[in-house]
Amino acid sequence: GDWNVPADLKYAKSDEWFRVDGDIVTIGLSDYAQDQLNDIVYVEFKGVGDSIDAGDSFGEVESVKAASELYSAVGGEITEINEDLEDTPETINGDPYGAGWLVKIKATDTSALDDLMDADEYSSYCDER
Repeated sequence: GDWNVPADLKYAKSDEWFRVDGDIVTIGLSDYAQDQLNDIVYVEFKGVGDSIDAGDSFGEVESVKAASELYSAVGGEITEINEDLEDTPETINGDPYGAGWLVKIKATDTSALDDLMDADEYSSYCDER
């Protein structure tokens, strides 16, 4: 496929991307995921200050086609949520790696991200589906 897969990110099989800056991990949905979901009409996240474990859901996106749980590959505390998406969830479709980011987590341990796919692996994974 011709999906945009930035090389500096890590990717989960559930189609979230992860960007690490120190112990702050920004999470978003991949270009492939927003394309599959189609028009995103609603988002819901857990709250700032909430603690989550690796593998936990931190929210949900709903599109005209389906609802999809959002998962974090790292545990920690949610420090920021993208409140703009409450009014304009379609930003995820238009700019999934930029203005359409979802949440930021202060991670207790970022080593779990080493197990995720890099851009090449994720591109192949998307093509196989």
